[in-house]
Amino acid sequence: MEMNQYLEIFLEESKEHLQACNDKLLQLEKDPKDLSIVNDIFRSAHTLKGMSATMGYEDLANLTHQMENVLDEIRNEKLQVTPEILDVVFLSVDYLEEMIVSVESGGDGKKDVSDAVEKLKRIEQGQAELLAKEKPYNPKEPIKPSQQYDDFELTIFNQSKEQGFFAYEISVALRHDCLLKAARVYMVFELLDGMGEVIKSTPSVDLLEEEKFDHEFTIAFVSKETAENIKGSIFKVSEIEKVEVQMIHPEALSYSESRTFEQNSFEAMTETAAAVQKEAAEGAQAAKQPAASKTIRVNIERLDSLMNLFEELVIDRGRLESISRELENTELNETVERMSRISGDLQTIILNMRMVPVETVFNRFPRMVRQLAKDLNKKVDLHIIGAETELDRTVIDEIGDPLVHLLRNALDHGIETPDARVKKGKSEEGNLFLRAYHSGNHVFIEVEEDGAGINPHKILKRAVEKGILTEQAGAALTDKQIYELMFAPGFSTAEKISDISGRGVGLDVVKSTIESLGGTVTINSEEGKGTIFSVQLPLTLSIISVMLVELEKEKYGIPISSIIETAVIKKEDILYAHNQKVIDFRGKIVPLVFLKQIFEVPEEETEEALYSIIVVRKGEKMAALAVDSFIGQQEVVLKSLGNYLNEIYAISGATILGDGQVALIIDCNALIN
Repeated sequence: MEMNQYLEIFLEESKEHLQACNDKLLQLEKDPKDLSIVNDIFRSAHTLKGMSATMGYEDLANLTHQMENVLDEIRNEKLQVTPEILDVVFLSVDYLEEMIVSVESGGDGKKDVSDAVEKLKRIEQGQAELLAKEKPYNPKEPIKPSQQYDDFELTIFNQSKEQGFFAYEISVALRHDCLLKAARVYMVFELLDGMGEVIKSTPSVDLLEEEKFDHEFTIAFVSKETAENIKGSIFKVSEIEKVEVQMIHPEALSYSESRTFEQNSFEAMTETAAAVQKEAAEGAQAAKQPAASKTIRVNIERLDSLMNLFEELVIDRGRLESISRELENTELNETVERMSRISGDLQTIILNMRMVPVETVFNRFPRMVRQLAKDLNKKVDLHIIGAETELDRTVIDEIGDPLVHLLRNALDHGIETPDARVKKGKSEEGNLFLRAYHSGNHVFIEVEEDGAGINPHKILKRAVEKGILTEQAGAALTDKQIYELMFAPGFSTAEKISDISGRGVGLDVVKSTIESLGGTVTINSEEGKGTIFSVQLPLTLSIISVMLVELEKEKYGIPISSIIETAVIKKEDILYAHNQKVIDFRGKIVPLVFLKQIFEVPEEETEEALYSIIVVRKGEKMAALAVDSFIGQQEVVLKSLGNYLNEIYAISGATILGDGQVALIIDCNALIN
């Protein structure tokens, strides 16, 4: 039976079941006596075991089988749910996810899961209390490596550990009668290249190739494999006498304060972590378990092709509508109207096919927050709001990593420890909000916490120390401008390097990724009360409804989603405030913006008694845009202006109208800002 044809289905369904396990385990942690939750986890584990066995992934099947045994004991009330048991089941799910990622990247899905299986067996035999007595790793008593590592290498270890890799120091001794030492070294390196990344060798690679060493050499190595697997694999090479594999704990080693990095060094450093981040981003797209309905999975490239074809159809539809109005033919008008209705329905279906709820990204965060809070000895309650908000699939695929950085930043720098919160009169448990909502033609994702807030003086001082700006330049900045300094590459307020923060990478990644998607990120903070990071993203719907307007002989489109209302005002209705023209709109003072001045449209100097205005809004802010005349509402295809014209102020794109003319689409958000 050819299994490859079923591999994609197996991977998708495995991800769904693992996501369900993660979600339900978090629920079970809050309500340990709810056996219905245990039944749900058991069913997911049972299904995953059956699929894995059918596909021939024995390690997956064995681990899920043992996990299933423990869950069966719990649901039959022979075992009580305890934190120790949950930690082991969480560990098992982590291993399962790693094996699925291995299969997805073309691997064999094998992994040494003996430690998890052994712990599950002990739980099944009623020895769960022994797990709590096992001495955990104490970072204050690290295993010291025999080699010295510089800042560059230590940073790679930290980056790798942050992404789920382990750092090892491998000592290999060849037999004294080995004749082809360089060949054996090459075989060891070739073997390790397939399991991870070699960071350093002692002696150097050149000396090893020239056989200018005795019989021993040491390798610094990062991998997701266990020490036992690495050791066993190296021993398969001929003429190996001894192999010692020791884990390196980078958080226990110190950085040299005198060394600084150039930008190219930083880029080289992150090459190792880049593959990990890509793998994490791909593994993050696990969808929620679907309802019992008939569905098919469609490649996103096919949807892109369908979208491009439909965009051309929309342009031709506009042309037909224009021709039918000119000819005033009844039969042609009726046909075009019917075609418009059908294409409108088709448009809705195609756009909805591309839209994905942000919960497909949000689903992985409760587990991450739980573990991180545990590592930091903090109590945190995560509130997810608006997970049903939908975004285009292309945006969904990119926002995972930026949100991870924002959540980690909020937990590490924002929310205080329980003792510190109590001293400030707060509850022990910090609140972390992750919310998403639509506003106009944008989606906003906010990460908010009720922690210590941001001290602008501390930010400014650190920015000056880092050489990001001078003290004189900093004195003229507002608090909001100071907050923006946090997005500078290499900026960090951490006093010491840890596996969670302090390396100055994070917020700069957030900003660059969000801006590459056409979005923005802003910070609002109140010292002592908390901070909000607000990410604004475009829906990336290429077909939008606009109000077409005229400025002299030029045509522009204003997105309907930004418009509150249109009106005609008299010249005497225009007021002045702080030398700015304003109008009174329903009791609110709203700035009046003349678009002809903004876009430098040549105009005749004539005094007008009446002005056509369009009131637009972004959040709580509003503005009134003065135009020459309204043409009407129309659906248009939004096209990018390309790389050469991407910096044009207040223009988000262009469209081709039914008569063949090009109309620019106005970015109301930029005007209001």
